Amino acid sequence: MKRVFYSRFLVRLLRPSNFKRTTFFVFADILFSYFTLTFAYNLRYSFEVPLEFTDEVKISFLLLIFCKIIAIFLFKIYLVPWRFFGLSEALKIFYAHSVAYSICALLFYILGLLDHIPLSVIIMDFVISSITLGCMRISKRIYIENVPRQSPRPTLIFGGGTQAANIIKSALSREIPHYPLAIIDYRKASWGTYIGNLKIHPFSECQNLIEKHKITSAILTKEFAKPPLEDIFQKLDALGILDIKIATTLSEESNADSHSKAPLKDISIEDLLSRPIKDLDKDLISQFIADKVVLITGGGGSIGSEIARQCKIFGAKKLILLDHSEYNLYAIMEEIGEQGLPVMMSILEKERLQEVLNTYKPDILLHAAAYKHVPLCEANILSAIENNILGSKNVIDCAIQAEIPKIVIISTDKAVRPTNVMGATKRTVELYAQNIDSKKSEVVAVRFGNVLGSSGSVVPKFKAQIESGGPITVTHPDITRYFMLIPEACRLVLQAASIAEGGEIFILDMGSPVKIVDLAKNMLKLYRKENEVEIIFSGLRPGEKLYEELLIDDSEAKTQYDSIHVARPTPYSIQLLEQKIQELLTCKDKIAKLKEIVVEFNHQENKEGKPNV
Repeated sequence: MKRVFYSRFLVRLLRPSNFKRTTFFVFADILFSYFTLTFAYNLRYSFEVPLEFTDEVKISFLLLIFCKIIAIFLFKIYLVPWRFFGLSEALKIFYAHSVAYSICALLFYILGLLDHIPLSVIIMDFVISSITLGCMRISKRIYIENVPRQSPRPTLIFGGGTQAANIIKSALSREIPHYPLAIIDYRKASWGTYIGNLKIHPFSECQNLIEKHKITSAILTKEFAKPPLEDIFQKLDALGILDIKIATTLSEESNADSHSKAPLKDISIEDLLSRPIKDLDKDLISQFIADKVVLITGGGGSIGSEIARQCKIFGAKKLILLDHSEYNLYAIMEEIGEQGLPVMMSILEKERLQEVLNTYKPDILLHAAAYKHVPLCEANILSAIENNILGSKNVIDCAIQAEIPKIVIISTDKAVRPTNVMGATKRTVELYAQNIDSKKSEVVAVRFGNVLGSSGSVVPKFKAQIESGGPITVTHPDITRYFMLIPEACRLVLQAASIAEGGEIFILDMGSPVKIVDLAKNMLKLYRKENEVEIIFSGLRPGEKLYEELLIDDSEAKTQYDSIHVARPTPYSIQLLEQKIQELLTCKDKIAKLKEIVVEFNHQENKEGKPNV
């Protein structure tokens, strides 16, 4: 116990702090100043100092050390850790000495000491003391920078506030391999002020600071790192800064794996493409989800699992997660815990599905189960039709039979003027959901574009290609897609569902489309491999569009939220639709039958990889 106590005491004693650092440097300055002044006297008199100068030495020493300490305090040099000491701090040491010795010379004149103290001694001590105190401070930095693994990177902090102060503390305690040299902030009122020992500058001074201090890294506080970050990323890239970190919050660290907690994270492609949802209504979502039993089909998939997480956050009473994948169910159940109930089955098992819904009587059903990979659906047309159309029809029919109050169908932008089988199957489900007699249930669909990081999406594919040495394959130089983070999309799905009255197709505002080749270039910059990995164009894949749309036409209705729109309804005889779906399952030419159901379906095989809009 004593050994533990002493070890903890030593750790606390040796842990860096502003007080300990200042105290150390003040005593060091007093000691070195005494030796430099004594040495200057000895030099002046060839190391034979006359006895009559003894009293004057004491008086001059006291005055000089007092003036030096005050001047160094005024120039904020005591706030600079010696491993962060650089040229600008060395100049401040010189300026502090200039001020201190000027004041001393004035005091010596007033006190009549200039008759007894040789001016040459004061000049020599000025030079020797400036060099000695500067060298003492820079010594540790020279040592650290000659040990590559310990060498901290010169860094700019973007964004002031408490988090900037925490970053400085982390740097001082060596928790991060950076040493901040200045702070950039967008608030004019903060310019010229200090956090710790660092001055706050406007963004317009970035280039000068980077060149002056040879900055190689940037850290963005959460206050500054508000999406979208592509603008700040491009500006820093133009200035030669590619090592960009984002300071994490305590909640983010607590959610991280216990072995990977860190105060900083690398900026990611998701950070560049994400954007703020200005009208996210968390209270409305909470009222919709809280204390409800929620069933999610495809509950182990990318969208379904995130919907489950969000429902847990917003206070769902019970989460019934239905999926045919054993591993996916296992993975999400590890996160959800006792609040979740796993149901491993296919949505094609209609009788069993009806039994599940009758047994658990969920208040809300969110249907996220679907085959969504375009080339795979093109290669497996029957499976795509069975799972996406028949499976979804089973879900809707069984849910209406079980009188589930709210049924939400997850759709896609590929359902708009589809050019592939997957899009045509999803459009068929939209038509069915809009026109079915829902009786006591409300059936709605929510349509959105690509979500970043989902299984089979372009971002994980590009990451794997970069890590394997390339090349990155982009189908077409002009191809564009809409993107949204999975959590953002899922929260908006829940918000749209909460305002639904039945029969709507809600469309989420996905922002501006992104050129895939630009996304690939930004990822190469993030990995610092833009000169190592090549981008090649492979041609459009079967059924692939050059660009996606979210609206069938411009006739959409608005909701009270700018992020959520409603598509104009498409009337369709439900009896005719059901008949054509049955025929689709048995006919030989399934593409032709899909075109009968979805009249705007223009199937594009793209066998030669030619662009198609």
